[in-house]
Amino acid sequence: MSDTHHSPESSPPPIKFDDSKAATAYANFCRVTGTPEELIIDFGLNAQPVGIPAVPIMVSSRIVTNHYTAKRLLLALQTAIQRHEQTFGVLEIDVQRRIKQ
Repeated sequence: MSDTHHSPESSPPPIKFDDSKAATAYANFCRVTGTPEELIIDFGLNAQPVGIPAVPIMVSSRIVTNHYTAKRLLLALQTAIQRHEQTFGVLEIDVQRRIKQ
């Protein structure tokens, strides 16, 4: 009989996934709304990133997820941004401050 249990020191096998049918889109805008059960994350392209846009921002993608998955996404994004900033420097998210630099 083989032992299929993982010891606390061993890593679980990697999760396999197929992204061959995934849609790719660029976004420089996101909005998060939600309910007690789920979060709704809209992505779009803001053609006027400085000031109030003169035309509506077109939402091109919407992800609806639960709060558990959203928290895992938050942690993954935090890790990715920390690694990027350690390599390339702090990302200034205030557009007005970036313009003045």
